[in-house]
Amino acid sequence: MRVFPGTLWRYFFRRYLKMFIGYFLAVMLVIWLVDFNETAGRLSGSPNYHVGIAFYIAALRVPLVAQAAVPFIALLASIATLMQLNRKYELVVVRAAGVSAWQFLAPLLVANLLLGLVAIVVLNPLATRATGIVEETLLENELRSATPRENSGPPWFKQHTDEGDTIIGARIRAGSGTQLGDATFIRFDPEGKPIDRLEAERATLTDGAWVLRNVNRYRAGEPRETLDRFEVATTLEPEFLGESLVPAESISVFDLPGKIAAARSYGVSANSYAMSFHRLLALPALFASMTVIAAMVSLRFVRFGQSMAVILGGILAGFMLYVVSEVIQAFGEAGTLPPVVAAWLPVVVAASLGTTVLLHKEDG
Repeated sequence: MRVFPGTLWRYFFRRYLKMFIGYFLAVMLVIWLVDFNETAGRLSGSPNYHVGIAFYIAALRVPLVAQAAVPFIALLASIATLMQLNRKYELVVVRAAGVSAWQFLAPLLVANLLLGLVAIVVLNPLATRATGIVEETLLENELRSATPRENSGPPWFKQHTDEGDTIIGARIRAGSGTQLGDATFIRFDPEGKPIDRLEAERATLTDGAWVLRNVNRYRAGEPRETLDRFEVATTLEPEFLGESLVPAESISVFDLPGKIAAARSYGVSANSYAMSFHRLLALPALFASMTVIAAMVSLRFVRFGQSMAVILGGILAGFMLYVVSEVIQAFGEAGTLPPVVAAWLPVVVAASLGTTVLLHKEDG
């Protein structure tokens, strides 16, 4: 069997792609149903909530979750493909014909490299665009979460003007942070004494001011005041808010280099953006390393009754890789490790370990 496309090469390539697509669609369906249940639970108390909008938001969130799950889909698809080929004695025949493991793994490796590229140039931009639509939908329909929504961006930020300092927070952010929903503004005078607390359904950044709508104003010793509109002076620029408030996972791989440069120019830490960028670049290599890990646990001839042990072994290996990746990512975002090292180190270690085990099994 040749390393480059031949009849057997194309056969293995097609078998793997069919398996991957099947697993991918099944996992996406599960993600959609689980996310719909979670979204319905969070938003069902909002006046404008209905089942259709929950299905819509859950569907929009599927690409973002898929971006994190797709490497492990590649692992499961690789294990399942090799197990099927083993069970049907196809690998036995191929090995008897003098084809090495590296040769019949080549179609799977190439397929995963291509799928990794697709994840970068198609799935990632789709996920980031869908995330923006979700934020806009939540804001426009005034959908409030019953519980605070987990978000990697900072929940509060501070601005300084001649009138004093203002601490600003919001449950919903859209438009790169220039539109806020369920916003809270806590204002202080230049001496640091609290002036008031403003709670607005919506806040929009304009030139030199935040424009608040449907505001409840609280001042010490005075009853609550309800206002249709209120302005809070600001010196913040939309570009600064974009670098400070937008989570890295909601930015396309094509926009990340510019965001990294802009964040550094504003004095904002760019480690999370750089970490996200390099992890995306490492996706094809991560996909390929999943093939090597799958081969490490499933190339031995599988008799009936051994399948569960093979599957559990592969899942355990993938889980360990995930845990190590998350720990090292935290070091990268904190600046303890350079982001490029933190992104590529788990991939290199996994590929090296799998290759070493395969070399020992195949070549002694």
